[in-house]
Amino acid sequence: MWRRQSIWGCAAWMHSPRTWKGSSVHSGVHNLGHTRSVRRSSYLLQTPDTFIRTQIPGTTKASVIVHVSPALGAGFTQYSVEFEPGGVLGAAAGERFVYVLEGSVTVDAGMHKHALGRGGYAYIPQGVEQRVSAIEKARAAVIEQPYRTVQGIGTPELLVGHEPEVAPQALMGDEGLQVRSLLPDTMAFDFAVNTMTYAPGAALSMVEIHVMEHGLLMLEGGGIYRLDDDWHPVTAGDFIWMAPYCPQWFGAIGKAPAKYLIYKDWNRHPLGAE
Repeated sequence: MWRRQSIWGCAAWMHSPRTWKGSSVHSGVHNLGHTRSVRRSSYLLQTPDTFIRTQIPGTTKASVIVHVSPALGAGFTQYSVEFEPGGVLGAAAGERFVYVLEGSVTVDAGMHKHALGRGGYAYIPQGVEQRVSAIEKARAAVIEQPYRTVQGIGTPELLVGHEPEVAPQALMGDEGLQVRSLLPDTMAFDFAVNTMTYAPGAALSMVEIHVMEHGLLMLEGGGIYRLDDDWHPVTAGDFIWMAPYCPQWFGAIGKAPAKYLIYKDWNRHPLGAE
């Protein structure tokens, strides 16, 4: 197990000839119950070798990988959708955020229709009639949760964007760590979704402990994630859920940048009051 390893041990694992690819090792021998996936009370690390595909109502010609949901204690749901050409994702259970990982999709929301390619995204307000359909074979990350209203604050409207076109901001002045905020930081939105890109060797300047929970999907590269008191090697395709107050820190390892898509609940009173 990788619990409580040193950073150097994890780094050695990432460059080992027995590095995992998919769900098997180079020898071809069955993995004998080994995985980097870990579930703890304060976090979940889910690696692609443990992904299980399923269906949810409203999907056709598409498979769903549910990464986290209220069944684990989360206040939101995050899942990946793998579309065949012509595949469809139907109605949402609340407000919805869609981020295209591969291929292209069309978002129909109310009277609006938008084509999204890789890096395209859409926020769809709760209660809007909608469907997401694949123009070609595609993958998308989807976040849903019940919208939390605030007295005197209007609800957000449909928003569509393209991640590479969002201006990056250096985190706390560190040019090696660039953040793109995909949703406006206004009280109308009750969650935030960002991409964070780390230059090789860049790292968070502190261990963070806070009331927000996270859903994180590694998009590119890899590194070391501290979760609670544990250290884990992570790479593109991994998913992490972090509960409120889970100690967390990340540092990029390798010769290429590391990048992830991260959700956090935001802009609401901790007691849930309107």
